[in-house]
Amino acid sequence: MPFITAVDTVDIRFPTSLTLDGSDAMNPDPDYSAAYVIIRTDAGDDLEGHSFVFTIGRGNDVQVAAIDALRPHLLGADIDELLGDMGAASRLLTTDSQLRWLGPEKGVMHMAIGAVVNALWDLRSKRAGEPLWLHLARLSPEELVSLVDFRYLSDALTPDEALEIFRAAVPEREARIAELLERGYPAYTTSPGWLGYSDEKLERLAKEAVADGFGQIKLKVGANLDDDIRRLRVARAAVPAGYPIAIDANQRWDVGSAIEWVNALAEFDLAWIEEPTSPDDVLGHAAIARGVAPIRVASGEHVQNRVIFKQMLQAESIAVMQIDAARVGGGNENIANLLLAAKFGVPVCPHAGGVGLCELVQHLSMFDFVAVTGTMEGRMIEYVDHLHEHFVTPTDIVAGAYRAPTAPGAGGEMKADSIVAYRWRGLRAVSD
Repeated sequence: MPFITAVDTVDIRFPTSLTLDGSDAMNPDPDYSAAYVIIRTDAGDDLEGHSFVFTIGRGNDVQVAAIDALRPHLLGADIDELLGDMGAASRLLTTDSQLRWLGPEKGVMHMAIGAVVNALWDLRSKRAGEPLWLHLARLSPEELVSLVDFRYLSDALTPDEALEIFRAAVPEREARIAELLERGYPAYTTSPGWLGYSDEKLERLAKEAVADGFGQIKLKVGANLDDDIRRLRVARAAVPAGYPIAIDANQRWDVGSAIEWVNALAEFDLAWIEEPTSPDDVLGHAAIARGVAPIRVASGEHVQNRVIFKQMLQAESIAVMQIDAARVGGGNENIANLLLAAKFGVPVCPHAGGVGLCELVQHLSMFDFVAVTGTMEGRMIEYVDHLHEHFVTPTDIVAGAYRAPTAPGAGGEMKADSIVAYRWRGLRAVSD
């Protein structure tokens, strides 16, 4: 029987702050980074599990240390046993009676668990010879339900309800797989909208986004209202009438400020306001949703776990759910989040961009289409044209849509040369 022989970690950082890529009102100078993990075995098949946690520079070493803290749970473990029951594998990590105290189920420890779980899924889908989205979509409803931890969810979603959702999708699964392979999955882009970009660059990139077929653009806001008005005026003039423009405050405001600020921008016909306040403030999001209607509230990229998502849906705090593939407890918990969204009838438009987030999260949205909701209506995956060249299987965008990945794995494996070149050495994120 094969065993896990190594759990290797790397602190990887890209100097994106030099060009202000990724800049917003709360994070003006991010260095897009990855706390990277590789799971190796003695199976003799040359297959490895790769994944990461996305961060934006300082503190990435802390995130790496959190992944390192999980190593004793994995070294020497029977890899066939772990991969054969991914629900149990996930719970092995989330229920450690001592490490759990550091969360519980939130913060850097939970994100570390997500990286490890995603790496295990990467290895499992590589062994199956399938991309992760397809591998998940062809599991039985019963096996899919077994992946989800329903603890703390049963007042909103029960295993029987989840089973019903999965079973309802089965008859159309193969047709949806064929449709996805032909059409891809709709995307929107934030590439024009970074706060540090000039008006000229914003205008050029907005026009390019329309020409490239993206169904929506998104602008960062929240630092200065007059600047936001000017930038939105530039963006609105650059795109066709009625073209969707969303805005993202990245948690900048208190509840009252959010309502006032968004209403001051309402003339620009906004698709949604994203992260208007603290991601932990369920009732604050609900108050903002009432105060800015009919503009929708979107949130989720920093939501800590399935329990917060449950409360947001119960409180009608969000009209658009945004999951992050490298946050929460990885793929298993994000399946729970997709089920919750389906139960409450809220579309999921994932957060992406960053380092490899596009590569990871596309699998979850595609799985959702095939095996959960059966629809792409009102759903899009965020896309940002940054750093894809560093991945073994980068995203493929055609006519504003994600093409369905066909390579085995979960998409998070970085090129060996990039890992070496951008390994953090304490002073700069480039090779000597």
